[in-house]
Amino acid sequence: MRSLLWNYQFLCLLLLFYIYAEATTSSSFTSSTPGKICSHNEAAALLQFKQSFLINSSASFTCDADYGIRSYPKTDSWEESTDCCSWDGVTCDSETGQVIGLDLSCSRLYGTIPSNSSIFLLQHLKRLDLSFNDFRNSKISAGFGRFGDLTHLNLSNSLFSGQVPSDISRLSKLISLDLSSFKPLIPDDSQLKLETTALERLVQNLGEVQEFYLDRINMSSVDPSYLMKFSSSLTSLSLRNCELRGKIPESIFQFPNLKFIDLGINQELAIYLPKSNWTNPLEFLNLESTEVLEGLPDSIGNLRSLQFLNLIGCNLQGSIPSTIGNLSEVIALLLSFNNFSGQIPPSVVNLPQLIDLDMSHNQLGGPIPYHASGLSKLVSLYFSDNFLIEAIPSWVLNLPSLQNLYLGNNRFTGDIQAFQSKSLTTIDFGNNRLHGHIPSSIFKLANLALLDLSFNNFSGIVELDMFSELKNLEWLDLSHNNLSLSKNIKVNYTLPKLSSLFLASCNLSEFPNFLRGNKVLIGLDLSENRIHGQIPKWMWDVGKNTLSYLSLSQNFLNGSVEFPWLNILSLQLQFNMLQGVLPEFMKGCQLKALNFNGNRFEGDLPQSLVNCRSLEVLDLGNNNMKGTFPYWLETLPELQVLVLSSNKFHGFVPKSKARAPFPKLRVLDLSNNGFVGPLPAWYIENLKAMAYLDEGYSSVRYMQGSRSYNYSLTLTIKGFTMQLVRILTIFTSIDLSNNNFEGVIPEVLGKLSALKGLNLSSNKIGGDIPPSLGNLTQLEWLDLSSNELVGKIPEELVDLIFLSFIDLSDNQLVGSIPQGKQFNTFENSSYEGNFGLCGRPLSKSCNETPKPPSPTLPLEDDSKSGIRFGWKVALMGYGCGFIFGAAAGYLVFQTGKPKWFINLVGVKQHQKVKKSKQKKATRRAERRN
Repeated sequence: MRSLLWNYQFLCLLLLFYIYAEATTSSSFTSSTPGKICSHNEAAALLQFKQSFLINSSASFTCDADYGIRSYPKTDSWEESTDCCSWDGVTCDSETGQVIGLDLSCSRLYGTIPSNSSIFLLQHLKRLDLSFNDFRNSKISAGFGRFGDLTHLNLSNSLFSGQVPSDISRLSKLISLDLSSFKPLIPDDSQLKLETTALERLVQNLGEVQEFYLDRINMSSVDPSYLMKFSSSLTSLSLRNCELRGKIPESIFQFPNLKFIDLGINQELAIYLPKSNWTNPLEFLNLESTEVLEGLPDSIGNLRSLQFLNLIGCNLQGSIPSTIGNLSEVIALLLSFNNFSGQIPPSVVNLPQLIDLDMSHNQLGGPIPYHASGLSKLVSLYFSDNFLIEAIPSWVLNLPSLQNLYLGNNRFTGDIQAFQSKSLTTIDFGNNRLHGHIPSSIFKLANLALLDLSFNNFSGIVELDMFSELKNLEWLDLSHNNLSLSKNIKVNYTLPKLSSLFLASCNLSEFPNFLRGNKVLIGLDLSENRIHGQIPKWMWDVGKNTLSYLSLSQNFLNGSVEFPWLNILSLQLQFNMLQGVLPEFMKGCQLKALNFNGNRFEGDLPQSLVNCRSLEVLDLGNNNMKGTFPYWLETLPELQVLVLSSNKFHGFVPKSKARAPFPKLRVLDLSNNGFVGPLPAWYIENLKAMAYLDEGYSSVRYMQGSRSYNYSLTLTIKGFTMQLVRILTIFTSIDLSNNNFEGVIPEVLGKLSALKGLNLSSNKIGGDIPPSLGNLTQLEWLDLSSNELVGKIPEELVDLIFLSFIDLSDNQLVGSIPQGKQFNTFENSSYEGNFGLCGRPLSKSCNETPKPPSPTLPLEDDSKSGIRFGWKVALMGYGCGFIFGAAAGYLVFQTGKPKWFINLVGVKQHQKVKKSKQKKATRRAERRN
């Protein structure tokens, strides 16, 4: 994220500089000292135009906030008693006194420009700039076509809407046209649009045009091949984020005078780059987030004037051509988020003018080139998220201007050598195979703001006072190494800017004292350490107004919990020994994820949780909570994961009174409680998020800045835990096992077509298995064991092609077992304890006459611990998506990059599994007697 943000800002600033440099070179917009005063009629027209607007500072907000250009009301200097040629923004002809230029950019104008506006009386205008104002989504008037002498027209970023009028094409002398627009967050009628007919007229009639900027205008209906009809005099073409579709021919890149081309963020635009005869004076090329076909050609090296190349996210494949080393003038080379393979060409690290080099998020392998000459101006180096190997060469650590160094998520090995780059502000070496001690030279980098060494094999003892000189440090992540932080952590210094601290699995035994009094902390992760005792009182005040993410999970903490933070989004305290009742939650609570799983909390669930309207994950499993089903949680509009397993909840699950209960719920786990009565068919029928799989669902970000936190999932299967780390959870699962539900399986379950896991085991459910379960086309595991089901196994289940696990054991099912597809992979254990079943994989043939089973005796309820499935949702570090992969015979979510790993861990379920097996054995014996 930090890389993308920096690249985007760099692009915007360079683009702005280029446009303004071109404008300044071609003509000045400053007010001239006229030889004659302006005419009374033109002065009156200007004053009338001034009076038609309000002055509103927010109208030009983006000038100040995004571009660093000071906005101010230029029309304040317009007074009736003075010569209009001396007014701010007005340029007059020195001989005639006629107004020939009007620059009201960034002038805080708020209002509309109707067709009868007095501005259209200025018939001698040659240059008109009304950019960066607020014209209130009004339409571009046809009156702009009356300026017959106009050479430069800039109406950009001023909140025009509707169709671009074809009248603009009447401006036959136009050299520069800029109609770039702000793009609404949600596409609607306010977006500026350009239809094919209007574009045709523009291209045909504007024979003198050299600069053509239409960024963020909706051009989805335009055939991009029509752009080839532009005049060969074209020097600048910018159609960024215009929803262009189709193919654009390579010849557009060969226009002889073209210096600037930006077609970025047109995801459905297919582009062919010239493989030969590409020698124009191109200086700026941005094709970000388009589809560049047939790879990056060797001819790219012919663009000897190229200064900026952005090919981020272009689905480029193959190797990076070595000819790219011929781009001796290039300042920014951005090739990230592609599928480049092979090695980094040595010629790349010898480009003398390079400031920003980004090859991250590819499939590059091999080592970083061993030697580099040049790169003395390099500020940012991004090689992260590849498959790079061997040691990090020393030249990388010695670049004199380097500020940002991102090498994370690779396969680097060896020690880190000494750092000589004193200007470094960011070092990301996370998720590699580096080892040895952390070099002491790191602690002398006074400008360092971010240090990530997590998920490596660094060893040794880290004295926290080593960081005392890093007064600019904002982000520190040493998690998951072989480090031990010194026990002498009661240091008397502070890190005044520290906002994010991650020391997971660092052998900590107490809270770092330098956090005391920290008022700016945003994220803190001290999980998987050896911290004992109560959370100290001073910790409740750390980041009281700023803390967004806190994880103290998997320690040995006890005592009660407070909830003092005003802006916290994610609170992870799972797997400790915390006790008492849950705290109350204030109105305005912003929590998105709350995980208290595996503690000793008791009492009722506080109804004040409804104040957390943004809550997405609530995991209170494995505690001693009591009470009836908290139906009032159904009103939380964002809740996606609800885990109440292994508590002491009891009673009926009542019918909901809400029209749309749990509108986004994807994971429901009520297992191992004391719920009774029929299965909650009303809730099941209304679980819309399980009925329709949202393929566009993306990661939920909890912290602003360079990190994001996404859901990870832990599945408990037959006494083992499969822990999927760094994985975005989009599970759609229901677990109601180990309760006292009775009645039948509701038919409406078959409507949950996105469901991937269903566990109703160890209840008192009877009746037939409904054939409607065959509609669960995404189902991957099904557990209906240890119930009182009768009848045949529905043939419809054979069509569940993703089903990799099924357990129907210990019921009263009869008849032949369905055959074919996934059912050919299931073993005897899936059906044992059903004495009326026959056929493969059982040894019993369906030609045999089965003995009638003995009546089933009721089971006692004192053991509800035979958990077949359970899940815990944990919030963990960076993740970017999911796909399905096989693990231990079950399909689970995995990610491509960052790398995922599965920990198959034996958990303290042995006694529970043993009891479950004893319970099953008892039931089978009863049936045989």
